[in-house]
Amino acid sequence: MYTSHEDIGYDFEDDPKDKKTLKPHPNIDGGWAWMMVLSSFFVHILIMGSQMALGVLNVEWLEEFHQSRGLTAWVSSLSMGITLIVGPFIGLFINTCGCRRTAIVGGLVNSLGWVLSAYAANVHYLFITFGVTAGFGSGMAYLPAVVMVGRYFQKRRALAQGLSTTGTGFGAFLMTVLLKYLCAEYGWRNAMFIQGAVSLNLCVCGALMRPLSPGKDGNDPGGRDPQVLPAPSTESIKSNGPVGRAEEKGDPPGNEETLSDLAAQACQEKAGLRKNMCALRVLKTVSQLTLRVRKGFRDWYSGYFGAASLFTNRMFVAFIFWALFAYSSFVIPFIHLPEIVNLYNLSEQNDVFPLTSIIAIVHIFGKVILGIVADLPCISVWNVFLMANFTLVLSIFILPLMHTYAGLAVICALIGFSSGYFSLMPVVTEDLVGIEHLANAYGIIICANGISALLGPPFAGKPCG
Repeated sequence: MYTSHEDIGYDFEDDPKDKKTLKPHPNIDGGWAWMMVLSSFFVHILIMGSQMALGVLNVEWLEEFHQSRGLTAWVSSLSMGITLIVGPFIGLFINTCGCRRTAIVGGLVNSLGWVLSAYAANVHYLFITFGVTAGFGSGMAYLPAVVMVGRYFQKRRALAQGLSTTGTGFGAFLMTVLLKYLCAEYGWRNAMFIQGAVSLNLCVCGALMRPLSPGKDGNDPGGRDPQVLPAPSTESIKSNGPVGRAEEKGDPPGNEETLSDLAAQACQEKAGLRKNMCALRVLKTVSQLTLRVRKGFRDWYSGYFGAASLFTNRMFVAFIFWALFAYSSFVIPFIHLPEIVNLYNLSEQNDVFPLTSIIAIVHIFGKVILGIVADLPCISVWNVFLMANFTLVLSIFILPLMHTYAGLAVICALIGFSSGYFSLMPVVTEDLVGIEHLANAYGIIICANGISALLGPPFAGKPCG
């Protein structure tokens, strides 16, 4: 789904004999691979981190537009949900254009969504500008960051993914502080405008997503950009054209008119040749682009609709249903905690150390520690995954019962630590479907998580509305 020939370190051909002769790219598990981890880390800060801090803006929107909590929460949940829901469709862009171009365009679209949202006149306007536009741009930049880390790492993939995804925790902490400061100093509209400028750094992160192995022939839609034929130089035409032949024969005296005719003819031939070369160049570029789009769409279509065996796996289908509800348990606290703090008059204590920051910081340690524990030979990764998931759900149920800052802080710490199991999702998905179906299966899972993030916060806010 997400793989194109320009993004992987091996050349996967249909002939199995070819696979044995190819060696991994020298940058796999080292070299530029760590720059990919850094790039993905900042993508997680700018996208997932800022989305985890949307509770700050949610409070501002409630005061500005005087709408219900449930309706206002749709803005944040739309952005979060669409970022993940579009995952399978972003695979089409990746197959066609590659990860680098997809991420750069995603950064531009995301920034545009933030800037346009600064001029919102009502909540419904934010549905389009922030929920849909910024959310779609986030999805375009987020998926390439996850995919490219996986392509650059073989032996250390779990460690690399774990390190890069810790950007979500760092981002939630940093972006919460940043948005609170910007809203206090400049107002929420200017804060969103400034955040739009900050989001342009996603284009820089995308530029770092250097392809591992460009295509080796011009017909490879996933390879390098179409190569155009070089325009003929004056010297080459001169050596082959009529002028060149005239010079070889020598210029007889008194034959100036003949020479001028030959020069005019050579200029006409040169102009005609340039037009033909330009036309040939355009045709070849269009042909290359058409082949690339057709190949990308064919790979995307066969990956989802041709892999019916994924849906005959009952365990995987059950896993999809779990994903439809799971992610909302992590998103809900970030959206509604600021309002809970105001409801219980805990703003003074929360300003010293925000509860959402507690979740973000502990979430970082949760990913690392749960990953280390899951790698122990005596412990099943599924046991760690299920225990952490159970703890997270239990913490969400207990959260409304806590009316003090200390009690809420303890529950937020449990939410942050147990939610670290999301870094294990690629591992358990692979365990269910195998490595050959991992890309397609994981795309479906994060799409289901996106639906969960889309529907969870509005329903959680309805009883309070």
